[in-house]
Amino acid sequence: MNYGESVQKVLVRKIQKAEQDLLQLKLDYCRFVFGLSHRSRVTANGQSWLVRSVDVNSMTHTEEGGYTKPVVAGIPANDETSCETVLLGTTWELESIK
Repeated sequence: MNYGESVQKVLVRKIQKAEQDLLQLKLDYCRFVFGLSHRSRVTANGQSWLVRSVDVNSMTHTEEGGYTKPVVAGIPANDETSCETVLLGTTWELESIK
């Protein structure tokens, strides 16, 4: 292995680590700013949903320096046995804990 290949491998590992760190930071942002996790309950399309996935790659920068809401997918809250998730987009609202 020559020097160039060695440097390339090191840089690829560092980039992959930075990408993993960014993903985790965005998940933390969703949890602390939006109160959102993969088990949250949200309202969208006039219905209550249990969040099953959060697409942090859908988040974009806002003019205020933050991030937009992520696209989420969920199952109907009244059918927790459902296996098919529905894409809810970004028009969801977090349900308040009662």
